[in-house]
Amino acid sequence: MPPWGPTNRRRLIQGLRSLGFEGPHPGGRHMIMQRGDVTVALPNPHRGDIGFGLLATVLRQAGVSREEWEQL
Repeated sequence: MPPWGPTNRRRLIQGLRSLGFEGPHPGGRHMIMQRGDVTVALPNPHRGDIGFGLLATVLRQAGVSREEWEQL
């Protein structure tokens, strides 16, 4: 995975899949990915990259540390 920083939605999904998440599945306003009892809401597609803050929020919901993300 890329170093900690802005990334695009496709890379985020690939990274979460490599961590054992399934999806994305429809979940109302946002697509979701699941691993066991953990459900993560994905940001909606947009033109730019997913920034630091939003990436940190998604990974916190997923229970993924920065170090774990960078080692993918």
